[in-house]
Amino acid sequence: MIPRKVTTLGQFIIERQKEFPYSKGQLSRLLRDIGIASKIVNREVNKAGLVNILGNAGEINVQGEEVKKLDIFANEQFIAALSAGGECCVIASEENEDIIPIHDEVSREAKYVVLMDPLDGSSNIDVNVSIGTIFSIYRRTSFNGPGNLDDCLQPGSEQVAAGYVVYGSSTMLVYTTGHGVNGFTLDPSIGEFCLSHPNMKTPEDGTIYSINEGNYIHFPEGVKKYIKYCQEEDKKTSRPYSSRYIGSMVADFHRNLIKGGVFIYPPTAKAPEGKLRLGYECNPLAFLVEQAGGKASDGFNRILDIKPKSLHQRTPVVLGSKNMVEKVEEYMRIYSPVKALEFFIG
Repeated sequence: MIPRKVTTLGQFIIERQKEFPYSKGQLSRLLRDIGIASKIVNREVNKAGLVNILGNAGEINVQGEEVKKLDIFANEQFIAALSAGGECCVIASEENEDIIPIHDEVSREAKYVVLMDPLDGSSNIDVNVSIGTIFSIYRRTSFNGPGNLDDCLQPGSEQVAAGYVVYGSSTMLVYTTGHGVNGFTLDPSIGEFCLSHPNMKTPEDGTIYSINEGNYIHFPEGVKKYIKYCQEEDKKTSRPYSSRYIGSMVADFHRNLIKGGVFIYPPTAKAPEGKLRLGYECNPLAFLVEQAGGKASDGFNRILDIKPKSLHQRTPVVLGSKNMVEKVEEYMRIYSPVKALEFFIG
């Protein structure tokens, strides 16, 4: 039996360097640093029940959410790896109120900016549900010196790379540099991420809708109508669809990316601007899903075209299989006339 060729993340990144001749290897090294930090976080996630790292840390983060011990650990590990790597001039984390400029001499000359959610879905940590890391990489817009806030407030269309790590039954790192989407599964026997899902494509249609239906009463009418559409019986369109919602965006997105489906987090009465963060969650996953053949929207506009106004800006989000996202947009424009008018006026 001829052994199957194994391509590690490091080998794959080196092979793809030709797609970025201007980077001189800096982007490759930055992706490598993210891979290393994710292995360290994965180690702690897998033994969390055996050590004193489960539970709350007794702090509230900038988002007004209770901080878990693993949140703090993951945030510190990624900041340390990115700071030491020398390829990043500024970091923005969902867990930190302000940006984190890197002041050492090497990093002052660095070309890249990283935005991240170090541990997405952390409310699920204590019940052993899949959680993840989301990251987004931009080219700096400032000149030499520590990075600044403007470097971090770029529209998602300017991303040069984005990805996520899902810590589940197996640990996967999925990323794009604008040339397709590739997934790598961590092989614990050799401690390496190995290419397992080359050139990932999401189906144009799916049969899964992911939304927290517990908030149904607070949803816009367009979203309510779409949910009813999903629940109707129609053999031609394989309805009713399956409702699948984990409450960990990375896990929901990962499943829908592979199987086909739509993830919806709409505005609500309590969160009229939406709940999920544009820079740390929505932009990177929007970049990924578009590269996989899907679509990402706020219900009316392309997510990647939104110009951020603040570091922790929130937005409604609809992302996944192209035809399913467009159906949600159709319902939103019909049943949310005020917002629809804003859309058509521009």
